[in-house]
Amino acid sequence: MRKLAVLSMHTSPLAQPGTGDGGGMNVYVRELATALARSGVHCDVYTRTERRDQAERVVVEPGLVVHHVPAGPRALVPKAGLHRLVDEFAERVGAAMATDPDGPPDAIHANYWLSGLAGHVLKHRLDLPLVSTFHTLDRVKAEASPEDVDHEEPERRARAEAAVIGCSDLVLASCTVELDQLVELYGADPGRVAIVPPGVDHAFFSPGDQTQARRALRLAPERPLVLAVGRIQPLKGLTVALRALAALPALGIPDARLVVVGGPSGPEGEAERGRLVELARILGLEDAVSFVPPQPHELLSTWYRAADCCVVPSRSESFGLVALEAAACGIPVVASAVGGLTTLVAHGETGYVVDRGDVPGFARSLATVLGDRLHAAGLGSAAAERARRYTWPLAAAGLLERYAHLTERALVTCA
Repeated sequence: MRKLAVLSMHTSPLAQPGTGDGGGMNVYVRELATALARSGVHCDVYTRTERRDQAERVVVEPGLVVHHVPAGPRALVPKAGLHRLVDEFAERVGAAMATDPDGPPDAIHANYWLSGLAGHVLKHRLDLPLVSTFHTLDRVKAEASPEDVDHEEPERRARAEAAVIGCSDLVLASCTVELDQLVELYGADPGRVAIVPPGVDHAFFSPGDQTQARRALRLAPERPLVLAVGRIQPLKGLTVALRALAALPALGIPDARLVVVGGPSGPEGEAERGRLVELARILGLEDAVSFVPPQPHELLSTWYRAADCCVVPSRSESFGLVALEAAACGIPVVASAVGGLTTLVAHGETGYVVDRGDVPGFARSLATVLGDRLHAAGLGSAAAERARRYTWPLAAAGLLERYAHLTERALVTCA
Protein backbone atom coordinates (compact mmCIF):
# COMPACT_ATOMS: atom_id res chain seq x y z
CA MET A 1 0.00 0.00 0.00
CA ARG A 2 1.58 3.22 -1.23
CA LYS A 3 -1.24 5.74 -1.01
CA LEU A 4 -4.71 5.83 0.56
CA ALA A 5 -7.67 8.16 0.05
CA VAL A 6 -9.68 8.60 3.25
CA LEU A 7 -13.20 10.04 2.97
CA SER A 8 -14.73 11.86 5.93
CA MET A 9 -17.34 13.97 4.21
CA HIS A 10 -19.51 15.22 7.07
CA THR A 11 -16.86 16.09 9.66
CA SER A 12 -13.21 17.03 9.52
CA PRO A 13 -10.56 15.14 11.49
CA LEU A 14 -9.25 18.60 12.41
CA ALA A 15 -12.52 19.56 14.14
CA GLN A 16 -12.83 19.59 17.92
CA PRO A 17 -14.47 16.34 19.12
CA GLY A 18 -17.41 16.70 21.45
CA THR A 19 -19.34 19.41 19.67
CA GLY A 20 -21.37 19.74 16.47
CA ASP A 21 -20.91 16.55 14.45
CA GLY A 22 -17.46 15.97 15.92
CA GLY A 23 -17.04 12.87 18.07
CA GLY A 24 -15.21 9.59 18.21
CA MET A 25 -15.10 9.37 14.43
CA ASN A 26 -12.97 12.53 14.24
CA VAL A 27 -10.47 10.95 16.61
CA TYR A 28 -10.57 7.66 14.68
CA VAL A 29 -9.90 9.26 11.28
CA ARG A 30 -7.16 11.57 12.53
CA GLU A 31 -5.32 9.02 14.69
CA LEU A 32 -5.59 6.13 12.25
CA ALA A 33 -4.43 8.27 9.32
CA THR A 34 -1.55 9.52 11.44
CA ALA A 35 -0.52 5.97 12.35
CA LEU A 36 -0.74 4.89 8.70
CA ALA A 37 1.32 7.89 7.56
CA ARG A 38 3.99 7.03 10.12
CA SER A 39 3.97 3.50 8.71
CA GLY A 40 4.85 4.84 5.27
CA VAL A 41 1.39 5.09 3.67
CA HIS A 42 0.59 8.53 2.26
CA CYS A 43 -2.92 9.48 3.44
CA ASP A 44 -5.07 12.10 1.74
CA VAL A 45 -8.15 12.84 3.86
CA TYR A 46 -11.04 14.47 2.00
CA THR A 47 -13.69 16.38 3.96
CA ARG A 48 -16.33 18.92 3.00
CA THR A 49 -15.51 22.62 3.29
CA GLU A 50 -17.64 24.15 6.06
CA ARG A 51 -16.14 27.65 6.34
CA ARG A 52 -14.83 30.18 3.86
CA ASP A 53 -11.59 30.56 5.79
CA GLN A 54 -10.65 26.87 5.59
CA ALA A 55 -7.46 26.22 3.66
CA GLU A 56 -7.91 24.02 0.62
CA ARG A 57 -5.00 21.85 1.72
CA VAL A 58 -3.58 21.31 5.23
CA VAL A 59 -0.38 19.32 5.70
CA VAL A 60 -0.87 17.83 9.17
CA GLU A 61 2.48 16.06 9.13
CA PRO A 62 4.62 14.31 6.50
CA GLY A 63 2.42 11.82 4.70
CA LEU A 64 -0.89 13.16 6.04
CA VAL A 65 -2.80 15.86 4.15
CA VAL A 66 -6.36 17.05 4.82
CA HIS A 67 -8.20 18.41 1.76
CA HIS A 68 -11.22 20.68 2.26
CA VAL A 69 -13.48 19.99 -0.70
CA PRO A 70 -16.21 22.49 -1.73
CA ALA A 71 -19.59 20.81 -2.06
CA GLY A 72 -22.66 22.94 -1.57
CA PRO A 73 -22.38 26.13 0.47
CA ARG A 74 -19.14 26.93 2.29
CA ALA A 75 -21.07 26.80 5.53
CA LEU A 76 -22.43 24.34 8.07
CA VAL A 77 -25.18 22.16 6.61
CA PRO A 78 -27.41 20.06 8.88
CA LYS A 79 -26.34 16.43 8.64
CA ALA A 80 -29.87 15.44 7.59
CA GLY A 81 -29.40 17.42 4.36
CA LEU A 82 -25.87 16.36 3.46
CA HIS A 83 -27.00 13.40 1.35
CA ARG A 84 -27.99 15.93 -1.31
CA LEU A 85 -24.34 16.99 -1.62
CA VAL A 86 -22.81 13.52 -1.94
CA ASP A 87 -22.66 13.51 -5.73
CA GLU A 88 -20.98 16.91 -5.87
CA PHE A 89 -18.52 15.87 -3.16
CA ALA A 90 -17.66 12.67 -5.04
CA GLU A 91 -17.23 14.61 -8.29
CA ARG A 92 -14.83 17.09 -6.67
CA VAL A 93 -12.84 14.39 -4.88
CA GLY A 94 -12.58 12.37 -8.10
CA ALA A 95 -11.30 15.44 -9.96
CA ALA A 96 -8.69 16.06 -7.26
CA MET A 97 -7.51 12.46 -7.45
CA ALA A 98 -7.32 12.58 -11.26
CA THR A 99 -5.09 15.66 -11.23
CA ASP A 100 -2.85 14.62 -8.32
CA PRO A 101 0.76 14.73 -9.61
CA ASP A 102 1.61 11.78 -7.35
CA GLY A 103 -0.98 9.62 -9.04
CA PRO A 104 -4.19 7.98 -7.83
CA PRO A 105 -4.56 6.17 -4.51
CA ASP A 106 -4.35 2.41 -4.18
CA ALA A 107 -7.63 2.21 -2.25
CA ILE A 108 -10.45 4.30 -0.79
CA HIS A 109 -11.41 4.17 2.89
CA ALA A 110 -14.83 5.73 3.53
CA ASN A 111 -16.04 6.68 7.01
CA TYR A 112 -19.79 6.89 7.79
CA TRP A 113 -22.60 6.24 5.34
CA LEU A 114 -22.37 9.60 3.55
CA SER A 115 -18.72 9.02 2.71
CA GLY A 116 -19.66 5.45 1.84
CA LEU A 117 -22.01 6.70 -0.86
CA ALA A 118 -19.27 8.92 -2.28
CA GLY A 119 -16.79 6.07 -2.04
CA HIS A 120 -19.20 3.78 -3.88
CA VAL A 121 -19.28 6.22 -6.81
CA LEU A 122 -15.51 6.67 -6.82
CA LYS A 123 -14.83 2.95 -6.60
CA HIS A 124 -16.60 2.31 -9.91
CA ARG A 125 -15.29 5.44 -11.59
CA LEU A 126 -11.65 4.81 -10.68
CA ASP A 127 -11.68 1.00 -10.42
CA LEU A 128 -10.32 1.03 -6.86
CA PRO A 129 -11.05 -1.18 -3.84
CA LEU A 130 -13.44 0.34 -1.31
CA VAL A 131 -13.05 -0.08 2.45
CA SER A 132 -15.94 1.14 4.62
CA THR A 133 -16.20 1.95 8.31
CA PHE A 134 -19.69 2.99 9.41
CA HIS A 135 -19.07 4.05 13.05
CA THR A 136 -22.82 3.88 13.67
CA LEU A 137 -25.50 1.85 11.88
CA ASP A 138 -28.95 3.21 11.17
CA ARG A 139 -30.83 0.00 12.00
CA VAL A 140 -29.10 -0.13 15.38
CA LYS A 141 -29.46 3.57 16.12
CA ALA A 142 -33.13 3.69 15.09
CA GLU A 143 -34.04 1.19 17.78
CA ALA A 144 -31.96 2.97 20.43
CA SER A 145 -32.81 6.57 19.53
CA PRO A 146 -35.99 6.81 17.42
CA GLU A 147 -36.08 10.61 17.73
CA ASP A 148 -33.00 10.77 15.46
CA VAL A 149 -34.70 8.96 12.58
CA ASP A 150 -35.36 10.98 9.42
CA HIS A 151 -39.16 10.88 9.44
CA GLU A 152 -39.42 12.18 5.86
CA GLU A 153 -37.63 9.10 4.53
CA PRO A 154 -36.86 6.81 7.47
CA GLU A 155 -35.19 4.05 5.44
CA ARG A 156 -32.96 6.29 3.29
CA ARG A 157 -29.83 5.83 5.38
CA ALA A 158 -30.39 2.11 6.00
CA ARG A 159 -30.83 1.46 2.27
CA ALA A 160 -27.69 3.46 1.52
CA GLU A 161 -25.72 1.52 4.14
CA ALA A 162 -26.93 -1.78 2.68
CA ALA A 163 -25.87 -0.72 -0.82
CA VAL A 164 -22.41 0.36 0.35
CA ILE A 165 -21.94 -2.82 2.39
CA GLY A 166 -22.93 -4.91 -0.61
CA CYS A 167 -20.30 -3.29 -2.83
CA SER A 168 -17.47 -2.76 -0.32
CA ASP A 169 -14.42 -4.92 -0.80
CA LEU A 170 -13.88 -4.76 2.95
CA VAL A 171 -16.08 -3.56 5.82
CA LEU A 172 -14.38 -2.78 9.12
CA ALA A 173 -16.02 -3.54 12.46
CA SER A 174 -14.64 -2.39 15.78
CA CYS A 175 -15.69 -5.51 17.70
CA THR A 176 -17.60 -8.79 17.45
CA VAL A 177 -20.88 -7.07 18.37
CA GLU A 178 -20.65 -4.74 15.38
CA LEU A 179 -19.65 -7.60 13.09
CA ASP A 180 -22.77 -9.52 14.14
CA GLN A 181 -24.94 -6.44 13.53
CA LEU A 182 -23.54 -6.01 10.02
CA VAL A 183 -24.25 -9.65 9.19
CA GLU A 184 -27.64 -9.97 10.88
CA LEU A 185 -29.16 -6.57 10.05
CA TYR A 186 -27.58 -5.93 6.62
CA GLY A 187 -26.71 -9.35 5.26
CA ALA A 188 -22.99 -8.55 5.07
CA ASP A 189 -20.73 -11.32 3.83
CA PRO A 190 -18.73 -12.36 6.94
CA GLY A 191 -15.76 -13.06 4.69
CA ARG A 192 -15.60 -9.38 3.78
CA VAL A 193 -15.94 -8.02 7.34
CA ALA A 194 -12.81 -7.62 9.45
CA ILE A 195 -12.52 -6.65 13.10
CA VAL A 196 -9.94 -3.89 13.58
CA PRO A 197 -10.40 -2.26 16.99
CA PRO A 198 -9.57 1.44 17.30
CA GLY A 199 -6.73 2.51 19.56
CA VAL A 200 -5.91 5.12 22.15
CA ASP A 201 -2.95 7.50 22.34
CA HIS A 202 -1.19 6.37 25.50
CA ALA A 203 1.10 9.39 25.36
CA PHE A 204 -1.95 11.50 26.28
CA PHE A 205 -4.13 8.97 28.06
CA SER A 206 -2.29 7.31 30.92
CA PRO A 207 -2.68 7.10 34.70
CA GLY A 208 -1.73 10.22 36.65
CA ASP A 209 -2.03 11.96 40.00
CA GLN A 210 -5.66 12.70 40.87
CA THR A 211 -4.80 15.38 43.41
CA GLN A 212 -2.70 17.29 40.91
CA ALA A 213 -5.38 16.92 38.23
CA ARG A 214 -8.06 18.30 40.55
CA ARG A 215 -5.81 21.16 41.59
CA ALA A 216 -5.20 22.03 37.92
CA LEU A 217 -8.96 22.02 37.23
CA ARG A 218 -9.84 23.78 40.52
CA LEU A 219 -12.03 20.91 41.68
CA ALA A 220 -12.77 19.97 45.30
CA PRO A 221 -10.02 17.55 46.41
CA GLU A 222 -12.24 15.13 48.39
CA ARG A 223 -15.67 15.26 46.76
CA PRO A 224 -16.52 12.09 44.76
CA LEU A 225 -16.46 12.93 41.05
CA VAL A 226 -18.28 11.13 38.23
CA LEU A 227 -17.28 12.16 34.70
CA ALA A 228 -19.26 11.92 31.46
CA VAL A 229 -17.56 12.85 28.17
CA GLY A 230 -19.08 13.28 24.73
CA ARG A 231 -21.67 15.06 22.67
CA ILE A 232 -24.90 16.07 24.35
CA GLN A 233 -27.74 14.31 22.52
CA PRO A 234 -30.49 11.87 23.56
CA LEU A 235 -28.50 8.87 22.27
CA LYS A 236 -25.87 9.42 25.00
CA GLY A 237 -28.38 8.70 27.78
CA LEU A 238 -27.25 11.44 30.16
CA THR A 239 -30.65 11.57 31.86
CA VAL A 240 -29.76 8.15 33.26
CA ALA A 241 -26.54 9.56 34.70
CA LEU A 242 -28.41 12.41 36.41
CA ARG A 243 -31.05 10.15 37.90
CA ALA A 244 -28.38 7.71 39.11
CA LEU A 245 -26.52 10.62 40.73
CA ALA A 246 -29.70 11.63 42.54
CA ALA A 247 -30.03 8.08 43.92
CA LEU A 248 -26.51 7.96 45.40
CA PRO A 249 -27.26 9.59 48.81
CA ALA A 250 -29.65 6.74 49.63
CA LEU A 251 -26.78 4.35 48.87
CA GLY A 252 -24.34 6.03 51.25
CA ILE A 253 -22.68 8.45 48.81
CA PRO A 254 -24.06 11.85 49.89
CA ASP A 255 -21.86 14.42 48.13
CA ALA A 256 -21.00 13.15 44.65
CA ARG A 257 -20.90 15.48 41.67
CA LEU A 258 -21.24 14.89 37.93
CA VAL A 259 -19.20 16.78 35.34
CA VAL A 260 -20.31 16.56 31.70
CA VAL A 261 -17.57 17.49 29.21
CA GLY A 262 -19.00 18.07 25.74
CA GLY A 263 -21.34 20.23 23.72
CA PRO A 264 -24.77 19.93 22.11
CA SER A 265 -24.88 17.92 18.90
CA GLY A 266 -27.46 17.12 16.27
CA PRO A 267 -31.00 18.44 15.84
CA GLU A 268 -31.92 17.60 19.45
CA GLY A 269 -28.65 18.72 21.04
CA GLU A 270 -29.65 22.13 22.38
CA ALA A 271 -33.04 20.85 23.51
CA GLU A 272 -31.38 17.91 25.26
CA ARG A 273 -29.04 20.21 27.14
CA GLY A 274 -32.05 22.23 28.26
CA ARG A 275 -33.80 19.08 29.40
CA LEU A 276 -30.74 18.02 31.38
CA VAL A 277 -30.47 21.39 33.10
CA GLU A 278 -34.16 21.27 33.99
CA LEU A 279 -33.91 17.68 35.22
CA ALA A 280 -30.97 18.64 37.44
CA ARG A 281 -33.13 21.41 38.92
CA ILE A 282 -36.07 19.08 39.52
CA LEU A 283 -33.79 16.52 41.19
CA GLY A 284 -32.15 19.17 43.36
CA LEU A 285 -28.78 18.68 41.67
CA GLU A 286 -28.06 22.24 40.52
CA ASP A 287 -24.91 22.38 42.66
CA ALA A 288 -23.88 18.83 41.85
CA VAL A 289 -23.92 18.90 38.02
CA SER A 290 -21.55 20.95 35.85
CA PHE A 291 -21.36 21.31 32.08
CA VAL A 292 -17.88 21.91 30.63
CA PRO A 293 -17.22 22.78 26.96
CA PRO A 294 -15.43 20.22 24.76
CA GLN A 295 -11.74 19.92 25.64
CA PRO A 296 -8.64 19.26 23.50
CA HIS A 297 -7.07 15.87 24.12
CA GLU A 298 -4.15 17.29 26.05
CA LEU A 299 -6.64 18.74 28.56
CA LEU A 300 -9.25 16.00 28.39
CA SER A 301 -6.86 13.51 29.92
CA THR A 302 -6.63 15.76 32.99
CA TRP A 303 -10.40 15.53 33.44
CA TYR A 304 -10.21 11.74 33.31
CA ARG A 305 -7.43 11.66 35.91
CA ALA A 306 -9.43 13.97 38.17
CA ALA A 307 -12.43 11.61 38.17
CA ASP A 308 -13.22 8.70 40.47
CA CYS A 309 -15.37 7.05 37.82
CA CYS A 310 -16.41 7.58 34.20
CA VAL A 311 -20.04 6.93 33.32
CA VAL A 312 -21.09 6.00 29.76
CA PRO A 313 -24.89 5.48 29.82
CA SER A 314 -25.32 5.51 26.02
CA ARG A 315 -28.29 3.83 24.40
CA SER A 316 -25.99 2.64 21.60
CA GLU A 317 -22.22 2.65 20.96
CA SER A 318 -20.45 0.90 18.11
CA PHE A 319 -17.21 0.98 20.11
CA GLY A 320 -16.95 3.61 22.86
CA LEU A 321 -13.68 5.53 22.66
CA VAL A 322 -14.55 7.48 25.82
CA ALA A 323 -14.60 4.26 27.82
CA LEU A 324 -11.22 3.29 26.37
CA GLU A 325 -9.67 6.71 27.07
CA ALA A 326 -10.91 6.62 30.68
CA ALA A 327 -9.60 3.09 31.15
CA ALA A 328 -6.20 4.07 29.75
CA CYS A 329 -6.08 6.79 32.43
CA GLY A 330 -6.73 4.16 35.11
CA ILE A 331 -10.33 5.22 35.77
CA PRO A 332 -13.09 2.62 36.35
CA VAL A 333 -15.97 2.82 33.86
CA VAL A 334 -19.67 2.21 34.48
CA ALA A 335 -21.28 1.74 31.08
CA SER A 336 -24.38 0.54 29.30
CA ALA A 337 -24.25 -3.06 28.16
CA VAL A 338 -24.47 -2.10 24.48
CA GLY A 339 -22.23 -2.49 21.44
CA GLY A 340 -18.50 -2.27 21.90
CA LEU A 341 -18.84 -1.20 25.53
CA THR A 342 -19.48 -4.84 26.41
CA THR A 343 -16.06 -5.75 25.01
CA LEU A 344 -14.20 -2.78 26.49
CA VAL A 345 -15.42 -3.01 30.09
CA ALA A 346 -14.78 -6.26 31.95
CA HIS A 347 -17.66 -6.45 34.43
CA GLY A 348 -16.39 -6.49 38.00
CA GLU A 349 -12.76 -6.33 36.85
CA THR A 350 -12.26 -2.94 35.17
CA GLY A 351 -15.68 -1.43 35.87
CA TYR A 352 -19.31 -2.44 35.47
CA VAL A 353 -21.74 -2.89 32.59
CA VAL A 354 -25.40 -2.20 33.30
CA ASP A 355 -28.53 -2.80 31.25
CA ARG A 356 -29.31 0.21 29.09
CA GLY A 357 -31.50 2.72 30.94
CA ASP A 358 -31.35 0.87 34.27
CA VAL A 359 -31.09 3.82 36.67
CA PRO A 360 -30.99 1.73 39.90
CA GLY A 361 -28.32 -0.49 38.33
CA PHE A 362 -26.18 2.50 37.38
CA ALA A 363 -26.62 3.99 40.85
CA ARG A 364 -25.57 0.75 42.58
CA SER A 365 -22.51 0.35 40.35
CA LEU A 366 -21.46 3.97 40.86
CA ALA A 367 -21.89 3.58 44.61
CA THR A 368 -19.76 0.44 44.56
CA VAL A 369 -16.92 2.34 42.89
CA LEU A 370 -17.26 5.59 44.85
CA GLY A 371 -17.75 3.92 48.21
CA ASP A 372 -14.58 1.82 48.27
CA ARG A 373 -11.35 3.55 47.25
CA LEU A 374 -9.29 0.36 47.45
CA HIS A 375 -11.70 -1.51 45.20
CA ALA A 376 -11.81 1.45 42.79
CA ALA A 377 -8.02 1.53 42.64
CA GLY A 378 -7.97 -2.17 41.73
CA LEU A 379 -10.53 -1.63 38.99
CA GLY A 380 -8.59 1.33 37.61
CA SER A 381 -5.29 -0.54 37.60
CA ALA A 382 -6.86 -3.46 35.74
CA ALA A 383 -8.54 -1.03 33.32
CA ALA A 384 -5.23 0.64 32.45
CA GLU A 385 -3.59 -2.75 31.91
CA ARG A 386 -6.42 -3.93 29.65
CA ALA A 387 -6.32 -0.68 27.66
CA ARG A 388 -2.69 -1.27 26.71
CA ARG A 389 -3.78 -3.81 24.11
CA TYR A 390 -5.44 -0.99 22.11
CA THR A 391 -3.03 1.25 20.19
CA TRP A 392 -3.26 3.13 16.91
CA PRO A 393 -0.06 1.57 15.52
CA LEU A 394 -1.62 -1.88 16.10
CA ALA A 395 -4.81 -0.74 14.35
CA ALA A 396 -2.76 0.59 11.43
CA ALA A 397 -0.80 -2.67 11.18
CA GLY A 398 -4.02 -4.67 11.08
CA LEU A 399 -5.36 -2.45 8.32
CA LEU A 400 -2.17 -2.60 6.28
CA GLU A 401 -2.35 -6.39 6.27
CA ARG A 402 -5.91 -6.28 4.97
CA TYR A 403 -5.23 -3.49 2.45
CA ALA A 404 -2.49 -5.67 0.93
CA HIS A 405 -4.97 -8.48 0.27
CA LEU A 406 -7.43 -6.05 -1.33
CA THR A 407 -5.04 -4.92 -4.03
CA GLU A 408 -4.32 -8.53 -5.01
CA ARG A 409 -7.85 -9.68 -5.84
CA ALA A 410 -10.73 -8.78 -8.13
CA LEU A 411 -13.04 -6.02 -6.93
CA VAL A 412 -16.47 -6.86 -5.57
CA THR A 413 -19.23 -5.95 -8.01
CA CYS A 414 -22.66 -4.61 -7.12
CA ALA A 415 -25.45 -7.17 -6.98
